[in-house]
Amino acid sequence: MAVSKKKKIEVTLDDYKLQEKDPFMCKEQLAYFKLKLEKWRSDVMSDSEKTRESLQKNNTPEADIADRASTETERSLELRTRDRQRKLLAKINAALARIKDGSYGYCIETGEPIGLKRLDARPIALLSIQAQERHEKYERSHRDD
Repeated sequence: MAVSKKKKIEVTLDDYKLQEKDPFMCKEQLAYFKLKLEKWRSDVMSDSEKTRESLQKNNTPEADIADRASTETERSLELRTRDRQRKLLAKINAALARIKDGSYGYCIETGEPIGLKRLDARPIALLSIQAQERHEKYERSHRDD
């Protein structure tokens, strides 16, 4: 009976440095991006919880109309922020799913590698820099003015 021994990958965000010489999306790189995305998700969820608590705590109506307007503006900004956090969480979860299914790090338009520097800066990136530039150029040229 053959016993398979899997080598445990030890990667930390502080110690691991992405290397262009390594094979693209090797186990260490995938572990690094998974840790980075999970930390980001944890931070976003923590911020979201703070926003929710703030909205629940500050629920008393203001007597003065100027104070009420200020409170409503702050609440609207917090709700907008929370909505953006919700969308970001969906993108982070989708990136983690791509890591699991093996498609992480590859452009959804061209299939080419996205690039380590871009992924390190924007771990939820779906497009390579060239594909992103084409997409933005297309949007600018087809925008209704």
